[in-house]
Amino acid sequence: MEITFASHSYSDLPSASMPSTTTASGSSRPIRVIPMQHPNVASSSSLPPNVVLSQWASKLRRMTALEWLEFFLPCYRWIRIYKWREYFQVDLMAGITVGVMLVPQSMSYAKLAGLQPIYGLYSGFVPIFMYAIFGSSRQLAVGPVALVSLLVSNVLGSVADTSSELYTELAILLALMVGVLECVMGLLRLGWLIRFISHSVISGFTSASAIVIGLSQAKYFLGYDIDRSSKIIPLVKSIIAGADKFSWPPFVMGSVMLTILLVMKHLGKSRKYLRFLRAAGPLTAVVLGTAFVKIFHPPSISLVGEIPQGLPKFSVPRAFEYAESLIPTAFLITGVAILESVGIAKALAAKNGYELDSNQELFGLGVSNVLGSFFSAYPTTGSFSRSAVNHESGAKSGVSGIVSGIIITCALLFLTPLFESIPQVDYDEAIFLWRVDKKDFLLWTITSTMTLFLGIEIGVLVGVGASLAFVIHESANPHIAVLGRLPGTTVYRNVKQYPEAYTYNGIVIVRIDAPIYFANISYIKDRLREYEVVVDSSTRRGPEVERISFVILEMAPVTYVDSSAVQALKDLYQEYKLRDIQIAISNPNPDILLTLSKSGLVELIGKEWYFVRVHDAVQVCLQHVQSLKPGYESSQSSRSSSSEDKPSIFSQLFKQRESRTTTDLESGNGRPPLAPIRDSQSEPLLPKER
Repeated sequence: MEITFASHSYSDLPSASMPSTTTASGSSRPIRVIPMQHPNVASSSSLPPNVVLSQWASKLRRMTALEWLEFFLPCYRWIRIYKWREYFQVDLMAGITVGVMLVPQSMSYAKLAGLQPIYGLYSGFVPIFMYAIFGSSRQLAVGPVALVSLLVSNVLGSVADTSSELYTELAILLALMVGVLECVMGLLRLGWLIRFISHSVISGFTSASAIVIGLSQAKYFLGYDIDRSSKIIPLVKSIIAGADKFSWPPFVMGSVMLTILLVMKHLGKSRKYLRFLRAAGPLTAVVLGTAFVKIFHPPSISLVGEIPQGLPKFSVPRAFEYAESLIPTAFLITGVAILESVGIAKALAAKNGYELDSNQELFGLGVSNVLGSFFSAYPTTGSFSRSAVNHESGAKSGVSGIVSGIIITCALLFLTPLFESIPQVDYDEAIFLWRVDKKDFLLWTITSTMTLFLGIEIGVLVGVGASLAFVIHESANPHIAVLGRLPGTTVYRNVKQYPEAYTYNGIVIVRIDAPIYFANISYIKDRLREYEVVVDSSTRRGPEVERISFVILEMAPVTYVDSSAVQALKDLYQEYKLRDIQIAISNPNPDILLTLSKSGLVELIGKEWYFVRVHDAVQVCLQHVQSLKPGYESSQSSRSSSSEDKPSIFSQLFKQRESRTTTDLESGNGRPPLAPIRDSQSEPLLPKER
């Protein structure tokens, strides 16, 4: 297949379907216009509901037993391709590493949530096994996380006392409610809602939450109680007010343990052969702290205390009379849990070369929380730190999660007596966002500030609201570009991006880079009126005319047009018609073209004004602009007796011709192009079939 060109030496092109330009020497050069394929409106109507349902039922009937098994048990996808000799050893080591990391973390996160440490171990028991079966990620490590724990503490602290049985029941009930919400979102395929929450919002929220979490845990370093709050000012005030109660022993021990954690984490991240140290850091600090307390018995250091031994018993969540008041909290925790989990799971899936369905992921997390609530677990989700360790340890499948669950099981059965003596102990992102995108930096600043000073719930809501406001603003004020022709080509690009691109007198070519709907059509109309007046004459070519006669809309990027936009386009057409301006539409996709056809806009504008390429529209418009040049009619009438009319689909526009070729018009009164690539009389046409 080769590209053919029309020139004075090429005389075999069919002339019946294309208008031609007559030159002074009597030769003709065809203008190739690719015909637009208009849809059949009658046959393109939407399918009736019964047909859609029958197609859906037929698809279900065609599903094999294997596909049904994978649908209900996603774990079967990796089980059937599992290479035991190759994968089991690395999964075993990854599972042990994450399990060892989870034991101390789960107990500390339970304390952060205002619960007894044993509930952290319970939350790392059933949910891990359930996620390994129903979850779709092979590396995600599920269990208690700091952010969700802080939310639980902040919300339930205002409802019940942390030492009461009601507080524990409400935390377990929250796990059930969060799990149900996640299951419903997964089954209804609502995972796309998460896309509206910017990365900047997540980063700002987690950065501020880390500060709040750190300050709330300062009481174990300072040796005195601090008021429970999710706001930074009450926390700081409480820390300052109790300064006279400061105790050195817990501060020294806490500082030593923190130093051990940071050093081991740094060594594990900076040296691959020492990466096991990153996971072993929490356990090392726990072992050293426990040994110190057992040997020296310091009276000023508070201990975890007695922890029940054994697996959790099956029990139905209670306190349902509080369920209605917990619904907003359940939605908030669900959103935060999904943000922290689905994004991590997708990133790990991409790194490990498999696809992940976010809706299936939601369902897997939901099942883990629902079933976990029947075994005394509070809300859980995927952990960023443990998932990263799991991935770096080489985990290949859910087997690593099962191994981690076995570690927790062993801890519950045999190790809880040893835990009684345990002592209780992102500016880079902001700089990056400032350099890359000031709007994202503003989102980060708003979210982190609101979280620090107004609390976690307000911070999340304001951050999500600001994120949606930015999305709406961008959608209501879409990018619109004026296009010009790149010298020596038939390619049209944004004149701001390509200053060498030139435009034509009397013609404005506009590309709309967004769906057209009720929220942005007014902005688009304003910009189109502006482009009629504000033009750069220094880069314009072609016949000298006084005003704009054609507006070409390049609609290739437009994916959707609603009824409000259709009506606005009709109004715009009538407005242009009063000013003798013709609209031309270039390259609409089939759905857009069908919508315009159903609305009557195609017939209103005229089918002959719909084009496959921008260049086709420019060629036709240029011929008409030439007829508007002063003195053209008198010069043309002197030749009319010797001219022979040639019929074509654009006969209304091609009644008159001037003794210059189309290429002369396109290049600007015969001036050579800025960057000549090929013969200026040649123009690429459709590929010629051999």
